[in-house]
Amino acid sequence: MSDLDLILDAAREAGALALAARARGVKIWSKEGGSPVTDADLAVDALLKERLGAARPDYGWLSEETVDDPARLATARQFVVDPIDGTVAFMKDKPWFAVSVAVVENGRPIAGVVHAPALDETYAAMLGGGATLNGAALTPSLSTTLDGAAMLGDARMFAHPAWPTPWPEMRVEARNSIAYRICLVAAGAFDAAIALTPKSEWDLAAADLICGEAGALLTDHLGRKFAYNRPNPTVPSLVCANRALHPLILSRVGHIDLP
Repeated sequence: MSDLDLILDAAREAGALALAARARGVKIWSKEGGSPVTDADLAVDALLKERLGAARPDYGWLSEETVDDPARLATARQFVVDPIDGTVAFMKDKPWFAVSVAVVENGRPIAGVVHAPALDETYAAMLGGGATLNGAALTPSLSTTLDGAAMLGDARMFAHPAWPTPWPEMRVEARNSIAYRICLVAAGAFDAAIALTPKSEWDLAAADLICGEAGALLTDHLGRKFAYNRPNPTVPSLVCANRALHPLILSRVGHIDLP
């Protein structure tokens, strides 16, 4: 079984587990730092770790819900996983959460799946093989101007008076899952997504490959591409857009000094 087929099967099984757990009712508490977690996050993480680890015992493991083991840094390939990306949506019975699973090699994702079980949407890609949604090929939008663009992000950020040049009128919407936002841009449902706050490798790895294979671009706000399986798996920001809009966005955000 290929890596892509393996993670597709595992992500679908994990999505079914998440939906069943939510239907029964979940226990919620706060992690260090204040972000919420549920017993379903941990159950999905355990399922994925068991299934994927049994099939590929030599692969490293990096997951939001597993204590990081630096041994992953010495492995040739790694699973990079967010068991439930968009936990707030999951808790609030909203559909915008996803199981995100990537296989990384030499710092780059080579297979990726973002499965949104409540929407019955499965985004998938293999390096050099294109990207799909439920088996159909993905292509990003053809928009060439930010005026009137469909944007995923924080409306308050775009409206802030400190911008040197105000943003044009755009349709700005929010989705809890970072991975799902990127996939929506890859699919052309939105033109771009911006976040000027730190994100983690497990938010990005699978969606990064899906985005690139569809023909869109994903970088930080300075235009730097992401590398994965690093000792500190955190990035400062993200800008995801079609190839026409990406440089227009960078020209507006590249002056910002982020930690």
